[in-house]
Amino acid sequence: MSPWRLLLTRPEEDCAALAQALAEAGIASASLPLLTIEALEQGPAQRLGLQAIGQARAIIVVSKPAARLLLEALDRAGIAVPPTGWFTVGEATARVLQERGLLVTFPTAGDDSEALLCLPALREAASFPTARVVIVRGEGGRELLAERLAEQGASVDYLELYRRSLPHYPPGTLVQRVVGERLNGLVVSSGQGLEHLHRLAGVDWPWLSRLPLFVPSPRVADQARALGAREIVDCRGASAAALLAAVQRTAAPAP
Repeated sequence: MSPWRLLLTRPEEDCAALAQALAEAGIASASLPLLTIEALEQGPAQRLGLQAIGQARAIIVVSKPAARLLLEALDRAGIAVPPTGWFTVGEATARVLQERGLLVTFPTAGDDSEALLCLPALREAASFPTARVVIVRGEGGRELLAERLAEQGASVDYLELYRRSLPHYPPGTLVQRVVGERLNGLVVSSGQGLEHLHRLAGVDWPWLSRLPLFVPSPRVADQARALGAREIVDCRGASAAALLAAVQRTAAPAP
């Protein structure tokens, strides 16, 4: 049995799947979801974005919620789902689309925008004359993808389908969970998840910041350092496999 006891902070459904994968490897965990997904009401911007899907040279879907909500919205609108031209940041999102028989390209090394931008297939699609790219995502988020693709000459549109928020927890919930379950590591899967962790910690952050913090990318690692986290482990990916590999190569703190 691994000495690690991790706090998982992904949306509830993802926490359950990740906890199972860790348990199969002998790693204990507890879940405290710090992101909840709320679908946006469909307005003019969303309807235009859905109509643009069929004309897009590349459709970039940044998360599993974005993939699920997009397919549902296309079905409701009676819009045919293009079989090709799909790109995702990671394999888990790709699987949601592949279940519909879609051809999806995603980076096999790294689960972030930087890794996606390195794919020759995406560069080729974006550099095609008058190429149109649709980025399907939640409300807000990074602008890196759109900026880099626009530099290559592509016309980039956003289709935002949901917003992410911090669930309501009573004060002290985070530290009570860590202490009560004798947890010795924290896991975040995104920059926003880290922000929510820091916000929920409140006055307890100086103590919690001493625990090892597993993050998905160098960008989130930099954010964690800026917040004062002491021991940061970059998993180089947000998948269960990436976290598991990082945990297995990192020594757990002494009891």
